[in-house]
Amino acid sequence: MSTVTRTLARTALGTVAAGATAVAYGSLIERYAFTLRHFSVPVLPAGTDPLRVLCLSDMHLVPRQKRKIAWVQSLAETEPDLVVNTGDNLADLAAVPYALEALEPLLERPGVFVMGSNDYFAPKGKNPARYLTKKHAQRKGEHQHLPTHELIAGFESAGWINLNNRRDRVKVEGSELELIGLDDPHIKRDRYAEVAGPADPSATLTVGVVHAPTPARSTRSWPTAPS
Repeated sequence: MSTVTRTLARTALGTVAAGATAVAYGSLIERYAFTLRHFSVPVLPAGTDPLRVLCLSDMHLVPRQKRKIAWVQSLAETEPDLVVNTGDNLADLAAVPYALEALEPLLERPGVFVMGSNDYFAPKGKNPARYLTKKHAQRKGEHQHLPTHELIAGFESAGWINLNNRRDRVKVEGSELELIGLDDPHIKRDRYAEVAGPADPSATLTVGVVHAPTPARSTRSWPTAPS
């Protein structure tokens, strides 16, 4: 066997091993690695009562994931003043009832939401690095459309505010929050012009909500309060 052939063989074996490791991690570890992180963000005016905000994203739920459903339900024990759902709730055509089941205790609390790409389309296997490029919005082949309208209807019937390319306000624990949301930029559903404009100076705080802050959005100025 030539040196070149041996090198190619080692490369191929290394690629296969890396792929097998990634599959094992994704199927045996990552899908059970639900994580709750705590951050203190000093953005409220001095003297304002603190708010506990639960930001929930990327459940990617399928019907058989009972452990994940139970874990999401347990987040109600954090007693959030406001729930912010930033999308990618689904990963299966039949997942909407299970997503609403998982979120049921949280739907009793004030909440807002925007959609992610996997609230519209079922995921397909692909290189995860593609998610970080502009090619993510170029959907190759047929993608199964998910019952997005059912998910939105479930959220809205519970009183959660739809922030997809919308501005709205919510009063939480004495604070008036102005919320500005975009639909998912990764699949080009964002309509920034529909929400652009100065922040409402009468609001305690103005908050931007989006599933994935792409470079084009993160470098563009969101509305700010007058100085």
